[in-house]
Amino acid sequence: MEQSNFKFNEQKDNTYYTYDQYGDNRMFSMGPIGVIALTGAEAFTREVNNKLRTRRLEYLESWKPEDLTPGFIRDTYEIPISLIRFSSGEAKAVIDSTVRGHDLYLIVDPMNYSETYNMFGIENHMSPDDHYQNLVRTILAISGKASRINVVMPFLYESRQHRRSSRESLDCAYALEELFSLGISNFITFDAHDDRVSNSVPTGGFESISTTYQILKAIIKKFPDISFSPDQLMIVSPDEGGIKRAMYYANMLELKLGTFYKRRDYSVIEDGRNPIVAHEFLGSSVEGYDILIVDDMISSGDSMLDLAKILKAKNARRIFCATSFGLFTSGIERFDRAYEEGLIDHVFCTNLNYHSPELLAAPWFTEADMTKFVALLIDSLNHNASLSNLLDPSVKIKKLLDGLK
Repeated sequence: MEQSNFKFNEQKDNTYYTYDQYGDNRMFSMGPIGVIALTGAEAFTREVNNKLRTRRLEYLESWKPEDLTPGFIRDTYEIPISLIRFSSGEAKAVIDSTVRGHDLYLIVDPMNYSETYNMFGIENHMSPDDHYQNLVRTILAISGKASRINVVMPFLYESRQHRRSSRESLDCAYALEELFSLGISNFITFDAHDDRVSNSVPTGGFESISTTYQILKAIIKKFPDISFSPDQLMIVSPDEGGIKRAMYYANMLELKLGTFYKRRDYSVIEDGRNPIVAHEFLGSSVEGYDILIVDDMISSGDSMLDLAKILKAKNARRIFCATSFGLFTSGIERFDRAYEEGLIDHVFCTNLNYHSPELLAAPWFTEADMTKFVALLIDSLNHNASLSNLLDPSVKIKKLLDGLK
């Protein structure tokens, strides 16, 4: 049979149409979607599945069911999987449903420390290494039967071990190389610590996607009184490594930009790195300004709170923290105290990684929901369509800000 020459046209509703050489108008996909939730990503995947089903049902407003490929609309797109852990600590993955010919999307949260397993009678919390190995096992269990395998790993595994400053391992680059060697087609992550790590897989489909729009939307919803005037709000980067991210916020919002740099003691090594002696602020006066500190993640949060204390001492008004990933590796007690003392007003993070019930209940914390966006990404990838409009949030941010005027 002669091969059809597919051509994509994007419509205003973000629907993609295909036309073959006979002039037929049909919906094209890379195969039936299958979404697989790895251990710890079940709740997030469930919401993505619901949003994806809602998105697919919208196609029926413009398309007849017979024009859609088999499996295009289903009650659920989730593929059941069993990740079995033996008492010795060893494990295996078992796919509990057919995946032959499917366009698979494996969703993994390597930072979900709440998941546990029993080994030699001892309860162990899953580490990022455990989650990564579960991903590898799942790809191996698929055994080449799927049409395509795509990995959605919002927090990039080992993303802070991405470059070599001494004789040390390059874990992130190696993990990416391994995954593409196993046969994955696309790797989707969000706000990578340094997206230049994609150079390790130059021929692979690697995407690091911004969360700026969803975070700004959450800020406006929570604080409708916030002013984006250049004499009311300032963007601050916590260090020189995050200056590119902060510059994007400042340029899109047309605001002033400030940054800190970390003065370190290079004669001492603590926990594998040189300790920070002081945070030095570079920028104009913050007196009377609301401050939005933007970063890719909050790890322990100590640096973020130190910066808030410095800015408050300089008579800043309200302090907002916005990050893609809230890890809070040292717990939330320090943030509770900082909130009670008036050092911070609110923290915004996406729901791309696990958050404890205590954190979700904190009065100073708000999640920016990313499930609808991930569903749209999956839907577009399944059409093998351009992701340009989804990857660049500039137009959406401008429209969001215009709505405030």
